[in-house]
Amino acid sequence: MSPAAMAGWAAVAVAGGLGWSMLALARGEEISAAWMVAAALGTYAIAYRFYSRFIATRVLRVDKNRATPAERLDNGVDFHPTDRRVLFGHHFAAVAGAGPLVGPVLAAQMGYLPGTIWIIVGVIFAGAVQDMVTLFFSTRRNGRSLGQMARDEIGPFGGAAALIAVFAIMIILLAVLALVIVNALAHSPWGVFSIGMTIPIAFFMGFYLRILRPGRVTEVSVIGVLLLLLAIVAGGWVAESSWADTFTLSPGALVIWMVVYGFVASVLPVWMLLAPRDYLSTFMKIGTIVLLAIGVLVATPTLKMPAVTDFAARGDGPVFAGSLFPFVFVTIACGALSGFHSLVASGTTPKMIQKETQVRMVGYGAMLTESFVAVMAMIAACIIDPGLFFAVNSPSGMIGSTVESASAAVANFGFTISPQELAAAAEAVEEDSLLSRTGGAPTFALGMSEIFSAVVGGSAMKAFWYHFAIMFEALFILTTLDAGTRVGRFMLQDTLGNLYKPFRQVSWTPGVWFTSAVVVGAWGYFLWVGVHDPLGGINQLFPLFGIANQLLAAVALAVCTTLLVKSGRLRWAWVTGVPLAWDVAVTLTATWQKVFSGDPRVGFFTQRQVYQDGINAGELIAPAKDMGEMRTIVTNSTVDGVLAALFAVLIIVVILDAGRVCYRAIRHPEQIRLHEAPFEQSRIIAPAGLLATAEEKAELAAAEAAARDSGSGDERPEPVGRRA
Repeated sequence: MSPAAMAGWAAVAVAGGLGWSMLALARGEEISAAWMVAAALGTYAIAYRFYSRFIATRVLRVDKNRATPAERLDNGVDFHPTDRRVLFGHHFAAVAGAGPLVGPVLAAQMGYLPGTIWIIVGVIFAGAVQDMVTLFFSTRRNGRSLGQMARDEIGPFGGAAALIAVFAIMIILLAVLALVIVNALAHSPWGVFSIGMTIPIAFFMGFYLRILRPGRVTEVSVIGVLLLLLAIVAGGWVAESSWADTFTLSPGALVIWMVVYGFVASVLPVWMLLAPRDYLSTFMKIGTIVLLAIGVLVATPTLKMPAVTDFAARGDGPVFAGSLFPFVFVTIACGALSGFHSLVASGTTPKMIQKETQVRMVGYGAMLTESFVAVMAMIAACIIDPGLFFAVNSPSGMIGSTVESASAAVANFGFTISPQELAAAAEAVEEDSLLSRTGGAPTFALGMSEIFSAVVGGSAMKAFWYHFAIMFEALFILTTLDAGTRVGRFMLQDTLGNLYKPFRQVSWTPGVWFTSAVVVGAWGYFLWVGVHDPLGGINQLFPLFGIANQLLAAVALAVCTTLLVKSGRLRWAWVTGVPLAWDVAVTLTATWQKVFSGDPRVGFFTQRQVYQDGINAGELIAPAKDMGEMRTIVTNSTVDGVLAALFAVLIIVVILDAGRVCYRAIRHPEQIRLHEAPFEQSRIIAPAGLLATAEEKAELAAAEAAARDSGSGDERPEPVGRRA
């Protein structure tokens, strides 16, 4: 490093350290949320510059000369070399769903400090590492899915358990993501119109970049963003027009439309809808979060939630029951470590990446970006009045349905807010009521409206910013659903390919249509159940979502650790082994409590028994309104409990079998067989990061000169990069 670079990185470290000091040492007084932004950005910068580079160069030893499956198997449908900027957008949009918005908001019940520490530290040493390493190993194996890699590298027994667990968990994750979208878009013509318009815009961008103007990424980006902004503004016009009824959909209707969309998005070529739509959505996602961070620095709102609340010790919080360990870590999930990411990193992304050297930017960098989204969600939840936070996020069974009963209930929690203040908060965002708007999305929207209205428009714009935030969250999550459905299709094809080989051809049309229908049908069932659950689908499914997601991360980290050991990188196995040990300890503890706890608010089976006893006694238990709803709760609690136990058993089998394989690889390395694709020289010249280095610019210039000398200088560079 030059002295100037060393001084610059020292300044970044000091800024981050100062932010952490202010967060950790504050005692009783309110501090600015800007310190949380400083702590996060400073830590992310250091981690990306040093730790991710160490993993890429020393641990993985990425090779820019090795052709990726996108280059070797390019078929224009599933395998397609994609510009790194577009691919970063696709990957970030695909992995950043409900988790980083909902999880941190719910975890704010414990205070801002525990969740913030896990979000930032967890992503650096666990979440981003998992995403990057999984992407690397999948790229080396022709884009194989996580379950298939487990079967190939661990063995048929542990691999079969992994295939079943990964696919089943995937279905639950997609159902919960879809449920959050339904809750956000139901009866909202503005949101439905704006989200719907992103589909034809993405089609236009895909054809523009593929056929009309190949390689013009900047050009199509500008057009796409302008069209997106127009769609958002037009959504407000539609909501006030005679078309409002057409775009006002019930939850049941939204379920049907989302199942249809998921199927179509899964079978179309990636360049036509998936990649351009995710890339387009990324502009809005990242742009909004950056503006939110700037708003925090300008408005400097204070963190009104305590650093650590009494609920962290007692475990009897109204938002979710359970102690700080393990439930804060499981609840935050995607903001720090997400097993779902490993499915995308071994699904669509490795089939589209141009160069191995880009796994650092796409894998590690996108996860850091998502973690910052989680930090902003934590800020949004903690800058609003704690009394309002608990009134919004507590179920109606605890706070009642009136502002008077909610005010009294919140007082029992240890916080204060008057009925008049609750009514005024709803009126400010033009909502009839904000009570029991559980699920995290309304709380994030409230905090976002507070920040943006403080910078632009004042209180008169608060309602606009609130509804903009609701629409933003729906768009944020929907892009994960379409990519996730496609990944689920890949996983099912890999699994069925063990029984009937044509399924392994991921673009085989009968297999594509059949597996896509199975995947959307499966998550569509759980979505329908969640929409009609008397206890509230998000309240029932999100705990299972968090456990399933973290158990899936354990599978990914176990596979990565096994591959590090088998490929002769034993000295670096701690990079994935340490986060694996932590994840297993946390998640199995949470699973045990959700299955065996005697508290009906925590244990699925205890909850089932309470309602079953009510049925036997002919007694209705709130919030059920009739015996049909009582039986629904019994059924759903039973299914949740059985699935949680099943997931835990399958993951334990995978980890034990992975340990056996690692032991054998250490003792008898000569017997180890890897399932890597053979080396093939890459002809694509493309930068590894967002900006080309001096060396990469020289390589690109040399490739252009060679093309001119060979008489091909009149040819346009391919949209995926330049070929040598």
